[in-house]
Amino acid sequence: MAHTGENEQALRSIIDFLRWMSVILLLIHFYYFCHAAWSAWNLTWHWVDKILLALKPTGIYDGFFPSKSMIALMLAISLFGARGKKNEKINMRYLVAVILIGLIVFFFSHFLFNLFKPSQAIVVAYVCITTVGYLLLLAGGTWLSRLISVKFKRDIFNKDNESFPQEERLIENEYSINLPAAYNLKGKIRKSWINVINPFRSLLVIGTPGAGKSYFVIRHIITQHMRKGFTMFIYDFKFDDLSRITYNALLRYSHTFKIKPNFYVINFEDLNRSHRCNPLDPATMDDITDATESSRTIMLGLNRDWIKKQGDFFVESPINFVTAIIWFLRKHENGKFCTLPHVIELMQLEYPVLFKLLRTEAEIEVLINPFESAFRNEAMEQLEGQIASAKIGMARLSSPQLYYVLSGNDFTLDINNPNDPKIVCMGNNPQKQQIYGAVLSLYISRVIKLVNKKNQLKSSLVFDEFPTIYFNGIDSLIATARSNKVATTLAVQDYSQLKKDYGREQAEVIMNIVGNVISGQVVGETSKLLSERFGKIVQERESISINAADTSFSRSTQLDSAIPPSKIASLSSGEFVGTVADDPQQKIQLKTFHAEIINDHEAIRNEESRYQPIPAIRTITQEEIQKIYFQIKEDIQEIIEDKLN
Repeated sequence: MAHTGENEQALRSIIDFLRWMSVILLLIHFYYFCHAAWSAWNLTWHWVDKILLALKPTGIYDGFFPSKSMIALMLAISLFGARGKKNEKINMRYLVAVILIGLIVFFFSHFLFNLFKPSQAIVVAYVCITTVGYLLLLAGGTWLSRLISVKFKRDIFNKDNESFPQEERLIENEYSINLPAAYNLKGKIRKSWINVINPFRSLLVIGTPGAGKSYFVIRHIITQHMRKGFTMFIYDFKFDDLSRITYNALLRYSHTFKIKPNFYVINFEDLNRSHRCNPLDPATMDDITDATESSRTIMLGLNRDWIKKQGDFFVESPINFVTAIIWFLRKHENGKFCTLPHVIELMQLEYPVLFKLLRTEAEIEVLINPFESAFRNEAMEQLEGQIASAKIGMARLSSPQLYYVLSGNDFTLDINNPNDPKIVCMGNNPQKQQIYGAVLSLYISRVIKLVNKKNQLKSSLVFDEFPTIYFNGIDSLIATARSNKVATTLAVQDYSQLKKDYGREQAEVIMNIVGNVISGQVVGETSKLLSERFGKIVQERESISINAADTSFSRSTQLDSAIPPSKIASLSSGEFVGTVADDPQQKIQLKTFHAEIINDHEAIRNEESRYQPIPAIRTITQEEIQKIYFQIKEDIQEIIEDKLN
């Protein structure tokens, strides 16, 4: 039936009629039960008495309660259909109090006749008190009709509406990383799994400090990959947090390897617990492009602002200069002195000696011609602009500790060599990252060059606080590593941090080509990017409309963010969002997740209490370190004498 004005008017008339009937019944109630007083006042009528006698068999007037119940029922029915201006400010407690007081006063006012001797005064009091009770019920009922009964505050943070089904199966293979988790689905907590079944498509772990990147994610990557026989390279920004986990995982799972890998540490702080390794090992440098790559890595690592200026004259010139020196040392006596300390010392020579020395190597003549030409033409300002930045930057690396580590050959960086597998942990120091970061970047650049080859063992590269180091071609590694079974894990705090250190273009490439993303709490642009990546789901929406006559509400569905930026910005520690990649053999329908990773804290504490410390490799004295330092300087003099005399 259509909702018309005539229908509404008819309903209004019925409601008014019922309310007047309740008033009439109330008046009849007073007339019947106080008949003696009305007679004394000569306020009775014969025809009314006849009507009451006719109603006597109905039982309505057999007592106070039946009569009052009928009156209250008529009033209640009339109030059910009452309509009035809705008011959000009505106090529910006050409303309930008014109705309860009204019921008590209305239904129990007749006890006056039990407490006092019936008289005309008691009759008046009874009528007044009962009327007050009736009016309280009428007022309370009217206010109740104005109360807004539709409430939208059951889920004020929209947790239930933004929840969605997630993968509850454990999907495992010989490469996978599997993290147990729990998630909310429509108000119920369910167990799930975060299945990174294809780590070779790279994994990006994002989260502000304290979000739980290392404790909830990275430690499991290390232990699970170690258990599955991966060779590993760990960049441990806060040495030795991850290195200790790695070393003890190797002790526990060494039996999973066909050939037990050797454990190596690069650490510039505690030389007794550091191996020596030459990142410019001549055996791994096949042509001059390797020298160029190494030069670019070390110079951009020392001058991070150059990353955004690649191609500029005063950026490329120092890179070419260092390239020439590296390749000169590589060719001299088959690379006998091809180390970074020798590069640093050689480039500090006076220009006449240096250029004369470099010209003895024909392959680098093209590289040094611009510098030599500037020198011959006495364009010293230009020459200093080309070279000085390289000399100044490299001079910061001139320390006996660095020289000691960089000039040795305890191991090579081909960690996934089938005949010589390795686990390498490389430590940094947050207080000295400006110096150490550039050197470590060179190590990493060489590692990637050597591991990203075919027919090698499966390997896992983990970079904690990835923006603190730099190496060229990270996008190429991510793009090609899958076919060579190289799993790359990049841990960053924020997209803006990545953008600041690598430049916008490179940062966007890294964000866009990684296949797996696990993110803890992040804010700003990062949360928006991730929210867009996670897609949208169908969500219910409710709205309320209030007018003078009534309240109406509506429900609708629309596509909205599965995980809004505000949700990502307010994640608790251990709570992560993200998406995983699958492969043709193991399809995953539910790739996106918003869950809390479940760690067995007690088991982890017990395990860590049994950890063995990383052992000392040797005992090295300061005199021995100094001896090596000065020996490198003597080597440069030997080269000069050999080449120029």
